[in-house]
Amino acid sequence: MEDKNAGAGAIQENRIIPLWSLTVWLVVMNTTMFNVALPSVIKEFSLTPATGSWIVSGYSIVFALSTITFSRLSDFIPIGRLLMTGLVILGMSSAVGFFSDSFAFLLASRVLQAMGAGAVPGLAMVLATRYIPISRRGKAMSLISSAASLGFGLGPVIGGAITQYLGWNDLFLVTALVLLLLPLFKKFLPAEQRKEGSFDFAGALLTGVGVSALLLFLSTFNLILLAVTVAAFVMLIVLSKRKQDPFIKLELFLNRRYRSILLVGLMAFMTHFAFLFVMPVMLAKLFSQPPASIGFIIFPGAMLSALAAIYIGRFIDRFGSLPIMRFGLAALLLSAVLFTIFGTKAPAMTAIFYMFTSLGFSSLTSSLANEASRILDKDVVGSGMGLMQLVQFFGGAFGVAAAGLLIDWQKNVALADVFHNIFLFFALLLIVAYAVYYFGIYKTREKS
Repeated sequence: MEDKNAGAGAIQENRIIPLWSLTVWLVVMNTTMFNVALPSVIKEFSLTPATGSWIVSGYSIVFALSTITFSRLSDFIPIGRLLMTGLVILGMSSAVGFFSDSFAFLLASRVLQAMGAGAVPGLAMVLATRYIPISRRGKAMSLISSAASLGFGLGPVIGGAITQYLGWNDLFLVTALVLLLLPLFKKFLPAEQRKEGSFDFAGALLTGVGVSALLLFLSTFNLILLAVTVAAFVMLIVLSKRKQDPFIKLELFLNRRYRSILLVGLMAFMTHFAFLFVMPVMLAKLFSQPPASIGFIIFPGAMLSALAAIYIGRFIDRFGSLPIMRFGLAALLLSAVLFTIFGTKAPAMTAIFYMFTSLGFSSLTSSLANEASRILDKDVVGSGMGLMQLVQFFGGAFGVAAAGLLIDWQKNVALADVFHNIFLFFALLLIVAYAVYYFGIYKTREKS
């Protein structure tokens, strides 16, 4: 069978795919390394947890917008030019971030990092679809996915060790290594011609403004920010109805099963990102664990997720999306319940329970993506998958912000009870997620 998407030209697969995988590894590590460093940053700058959470949530928002933006721009701007632009932004912001001496400087560096980092995953699928024959595409994507999983697993360990023995500023130098890869990408990426096309920059901007203002409102409860949020989303809806190819296609929301998939994914990312934020803070404040130890405590769960990713796809192919979705939700809920009851007893509990969290999260996100691609029409599947990724990363940002607020709101509560209440909140959220899955995905599929 002929693969129409792979006929755009030839690339040196044996060189470009390992090189891209190395870059993905650095980008993913850049995300997870800073989670372990958060307690040190919060302490150094005397931040509240809610303020400190912006290091993660701000990065997540910009990363999500950047990923879908680079992906959309690749329709008419050469991949090589986009990737080089992204890597230069990522590398230079990392080099500058090394000199961060204030929270504002650090946050600005992280946001700029996210702007550049989004090019790497955003363009990986485009490159594979456009240049690699379908017979070898699975192998290429599995190598890139494995690199991402490895980065996710090693990030806490490397980040913890660097933070403890060198300082969190040095984390930026690891990511700055992408600058050394620029000549190699310049040599091996295929030459492309610019095409005619347009991108809904106004829609992307309004989406970013609306979500950022909403997160800031949740942190400050400033009514002006709430007004900005409402205005941005109203303008986005009006603009999207008028545009031929809007940033967000509103017709996607008419599909009930797809809406439910978005909601379940939103709550799953809220929970997982919140746990990744809360665990280092809890281990540092409640158990006085140093950054290196925190990294090693989180490491088993992260590596289990990396190993499980190899098999989850096979299980989905064999058993279908819904059983794996149920398993993922059950594992996430079990981990939240275990954290609620036993998580504040000993550091070892975090190492054990987080294995259930990471396994459940990997299973759930993979099955949600598979189910979404199955139910969407071919003409909107690209937009639908992009929107799902956008909503999921926004969910991660909301989860971190919510966890930071829950810590701040419990200033007069015993420290162990603070974390108990946070885990209980997310356990209840996952019960809601299961209800959405059951009535919005499982039952509607049964009827159809």
